[in-house]
Amino acid sequence: MSEYALEMLGVTKTFSKVTALDQVDLRVKKGEIHALIGENGAGKSTLMKVLSGVYKPDAGTVKIDGKEVVIKSPRDAIDKGVAIIYQELSLVPELDAVKNVMLGQEKNFCRIIKTQEENEFAGKYLDYVSRGSLASYKTPVKKLSVAQQQMVDIAKALSYQTRIIIMDEPTDSLTNSEIEVLFEIVRKLKADGITVIYISHRLEELFALCDRVTVLRDGKYIADENIRDIDKDWLISKMIGRDLKDTFPPRHRIRSTEVVLEAEGLTGERFENISFQLRKGEILGLSGLVGAGRTEVLRAIFGADKLQKGKVTIFGKEADISHPSRALKYGLGFATEDRKTQGLFLNHDIKDNIAAAALDKISKAGFVSGAKEKKMTEKYFQELRVVAPDTGKLCRFLSGGNQQKVVLAKWLASECKILFLDEPTRGIDVGAKYEIYLLMDRLVQEGVSIIMISSEMPEVMGVADRILVMHEGVLTGELSQEEFSEEGIMKLASGEKL
Repeated sequence: MSEYALEMLGVTKTFSKVTALDQVDLRVKKGEIHALIGENGAGKSTLMKVLSGVYKPDAGTVKIDGKEVVIKSPRDAIDKGVAIIYQELSLVPELDAVKNVMLGQEKNFCRIIKTQEENEFAGKYLDYVSRGSLASYKTPVKKLSVAQQQMVDIAKALSYQTRIIIMDEPTDSLTNSEIEVLFEIVRKLKADGITVIYISHRLEELFALCDRVTVLRDGKYIADENIRDIDKDWLISKMIGRDLKDTFPPRHRIRSTEVVLEAEGLTGERFENISFQLRKGEILGLSGLVGAGRTEVLRAIFGADKLQKGKVTIFGKEADISHPSRALKYGLGFATEDRKTQGLFLNHDIKDNIAAAALDKISKAGFVSGAKEKKMTEKYFQELRVVAPDTGKLCRFLSGGNQQKVVLAKWLASECKILFLDEPTRGIDVGAKYEIYLLMDRLVQEGVSIIMISSEMPEVMGVADRILVMHEGVLTGELSQEEFSEEGIMKLASGEKL
C-alpha cells in the first residue's frame, strides 16, 4: 500500500496560449493536512480543478492510494473519494441542511428516500461537524451564518464517503472564533484518517494547522516541506521567487495640508456624528472591528446608502451625492470589499470592466469609440500587470489578485482624485499585496487621496499616514503615525480611550 493518499505527477494544463500548469507534482500523505500555496495565478485552483474533475489535464497522471485513476467529471471525483469545498459554497439557499446533504444521494439509495431516512443519514454527518451549533437542521441554509453554511458543505462532502477533502480559502469570511471551530473540525477529520488539502493565503494559518506544504509559482512546482522545518520567510521567498525584505514599501508622500474631503456630523443607519478630514496625497486608514460601521460611512459618502444627516465637502464645495453616478462627477472612486458581486461584471471581459467607470471619456453622443476604449484599457492592463492573455479574458476566470487589479484599473481609468479602498488586499497573496501597496504609494505621489479600510492592523499601520478608529458606529479616536500601535488601535476599536 502506498503511503500517499494522492499523487499528481507531471500535470500540465494549457488554456489557449497560456500554460496554467507546467509539469506540476503534488504528493499528499494519508491522513495529513497538506497546505497548497502560491501567489494568485500560481496554478493552485487549476490543479485542484483537475483533481476534482472540472478540467481534463493535457498531460500527467493522478494516483489515489497508489492506483492510477482517470477523473472524468466532478461526479467521478466524488465517486473516487475526492470532494472540494469552494469559497463560494455549493449549497441551495432555499433548502435546509438535511436536504442539502441529501442532494446527489439518490444514486446510493436507488429509490424514493423517506423523511426519517433522510434525517438519520444526513443527521449523522451534520452532527459530526456542527458541535450542536446548528440549532435546527430544518432551517433554510440562507438563514445560517457563513460558518454554519460551511459546516453543512463539509457534512455534504463527508456523506459521499470522501477520503480526500480540498478546502479552498475556507476562512476568508469567518471571524476568529469561527476559524477556531473550523480548525477543530479539520483536526478531527485528520484524526479520523481523512486527508485534507488546505489552500489559504493566510500564512499564519498554515503554521497553526498544517503538517506539510507544497509551493507553486507561475504554474510550476517549486518545493514541498514539513511545516515544522520552515518559517514564514522561507515560504514567502519560495512563493515570489525572491526575498521580501520589507512587507510594506517606503512611503512617498507630498505632505500637503490641502483638505480634499471633509465630513461633518455624518449620521446614517449604522453610524452617528462622524467628522474627519482627508488631505491631498495621503492615505487615511479607517480601522475598527467588523460591524463598527466603517464600510457604511464610505458607502453613504459615495451615495450608495442614504445619509440621514451631515455635510460632505469635496475640494472646498459642499457635495450633493445622492447616487454613485454623482460621486463619479465629484472625482470619487470606490473599490468595494466584495469585488465579485459589487466590484466586477464577472461574465464580462477585462476590457469592459476597466472601461465601466470611464465611459464618458471614451464616448461621444452615447457611442463608445472602440479605438479609445482599446487604448485606455490596454494602458491600465499593462500598467497594473494583470496576468491574462489579453483584455478579452472574462473576469470570472481570473485569480483573486488579478480581479483586484482589474477593479483598481477601473478606478484609475476614471481618473478619480479620491479613492475609497475597502479591504483592498483581502483574499490575495503576499506578493500581490505588495504590488497593491506600491500602486497606492504611486497614486498618492500623483496627488490622489485614499481612504483605506483594513481589518489587518499591521497593514493599516504599514500603509496609512493617519488612522481613524471606529467602535459601534462612533469615531473613537485618531492616531498619527508616531502613535501607531496594535494595542492603541485595539483599545479604541473596543470603545476604550487611550
